[in-house]
Amino acid sequence: MPDTVSSLPEEVPDATPETGDRNLIVFDAHCILCSGFARFMANHDHHAGYRFVSAQSQRGQELYRRLGLDPALMETNIVMLNGRAYTKMASFTAAMKSIGWPWRVLTVLDILPRPFANWLYDRIARNRYRFGRRSCALPSKELKDRLLD
Repeated sequence: MPDTVSSLPEEVPDATPETGDRNLIVFDAHCILCSGFARFMANHDHHAGYRFVSAQSQRGQELYRRLGLDPALMETNIVMLNGRAYTKMASFTAAMKSIGWPWRVLTVLDILPRPFANWLYDRIARNRYRFGRRSCALPSKELKDRLLD
């Protein structure tokens, strides 16, 4: 079965969602790692003003389709920053860069060759449910206030 996620460019220009939000994170709400990432971003984002959409929602599914991703697989978070969509490892590093110091230091992962970085991201994504429960705790107040769907 072809890996549709790895064929997607890490950055897709002008992929602004219909909501008008230029900074948006689409995450798998059933994954402890993905929802933990969303909670982390909601707590540490003091600049970008991210809004959040669960990948299971209609809006999340539509964004996956628009970017040529299989919405049933949800193998990547989508980080939309200033109207550009980032996937895989580029989504993580774009998010870390946008929230500033000290988290910006994690953009050091950008020095990894892109095929290796995405291979690593794919291994984690495909095994994400093994890392913890599929049902996560209720979102934090910070996340709930910015959750669209």
